[in-house]
Parts: sequence; structure tokens; C-alpha cells
Amino acid sequence: MENWMVYKNTRVAYYCYGEGTKTLVLLHGFLENSSMWKSLVNEFSNEFRVISIDLLGHGKSECLGYVHTIEEIAESVKAVLTKEQENKAIFVGHSMGGYVALALAEKYPKIIEKLCLLNSTAQPDSEERKMIRDRAIQMAKTNYKALVSMSISNLFSSETSSEFTAEIAECRIEALKTSVQGYIACAEGMKHRKNREHVLKSEAYESLLITGKKDPVLVYENSVAEANRTQTPIVELSNGHMSHIENKKELLISLRDFIHS
Repeated sequence: MENWMVYKNTRVAYYCYGEGTKTLVLLHGFLENSSMWKSLVNEFSNEFRVISIDLLGHGKSECLGYVHTIEEIAESVKAVLTKEQENKAIFVGHSMGGYVALALAEKYPKIIEKLCLLNSTAQPDSEERKMIRDRAIQMAKTNYKALVSMSISNLFSSETSSEFTAEIAECRIEALKTSVQGYIACAEGMKHRKNREHVLKSEAYESLLITGKKDPVLVYENSVAEANRTQTPIVELSNGHMSHIENKKELLISLRDFIHS
């Protein structure tokens, strides 16, 4: 069911499903929204309360300002959970949603029951990645539709792009629901995020990394190294950055094992 709340004079959309005694919170990635979680909602809402949130500037949620820091987005998520009287939950964050989940866990560790980073990382942007974001921000101001189309294509491994043409087209449609301001605000926030490996090392809750071996955004070897440094269990899937599409069946099995462990 679609719900709304106001955070700092900004409307935030979120969705609640199921009536389980435990809660699963789903945080989407950049240029995505709550619609990406259809398969997980179908899988888990029969036994969990599932909450998915359109992060600031995405989906039906409004922009708060010209820069959405990861910490600010995390505070908006916390505000939703406070409104829903949720004191503890299992979190799954895809890409940017993982950055938000880490910021939330850093400030409010008691709210975390388990934490899964899906195609995400605790590492900050490299200098090269920051420059890529700067170029994309400039392109967003002049040719946003072309930027979005290219960005979505670049999330899938080259081997699967022909197999998921319909899904890629749907991702582009959903991505364009993110306004130019929303794009720029979140790109700036991601560019300046800090290293949060220490959050993964916490013994207060279980953590899991799920990575794609052919992820064109996050280097697979770097994800493995991060898992080793933080002693975080890692699930290695065969394809790209969009595991919820490219490896849907394997992802659901991995998440079910993690949630019930």
C-alpha cells in the first residue's frame, strides 16, 4: 500500500506490504525506485512486513535540496521507520541504497537486525569515479534522457543485455521518474560519501555482501577484497550490477538463506 510522510517539508513516498512479526526494509539504488523490488515483495511479504521507500528525489518522493547527502537520505529513511513504529528491521540496500543503509547503521545501529549490501560497497568513490560523476552531472543539465538511457544500459553485463531488453526498457522508464534535480542531488551526495567499512565490521548484527562477477560498476575483485578485510560473508552471482533482474532466482535463494540464518 502506498503511503506518504513529510520530512523537512518534503514529501516522501513509501510502501508497506504483509503483516509479519519481523520487518524487511528495501532501499533501492540510484535512478531506481520501489518498483524494482516486485520479486522480493512477492517472495517475502507472506511472512514479513515489507517496507520499501522511494529515496529522496526518486520515484514519487520529492527533492529536499540541491545536494542529498547519504546521511540526509538515511535520516529520511529513519523518519519513515519512526512513523511506522519500526524499532528493528532487516535491511537490503541495492547500490546507493546500500550506502544509505550503512549510514543508517552507523548512526542507529540498534535498528539493524541484519544488513545486506546488494551490488553495493562500503568504499567511497575513487577519484576516477568522482570525475565520471562530474561529467554525468554536466550531461544531465543538457541531455538528460540520453544520459539515463546510457546509464541504465551500463548497469547490465554485456552478456545479459540482449536477454533482458524488456527489463532494460522498463528500467529506463522508471529511471526517468527521477528528476534532473534528483539526479544531480544524489550524484553529489554519493560523490562525497565516506568510507564505512567499520560499519560492516560491527558485531551487533549480521552483514552480507552480494556481488556480481561481471558487475560493470563495482569491480568484482574489489568486492571480494572488501569482504575479506571486513570478514563479511559474500555471495558471488554470475552477472552484472542488476542482480535482482540478471540473477533473480539465485538472489532470492541467497536472501532467504541470509534472512533465516
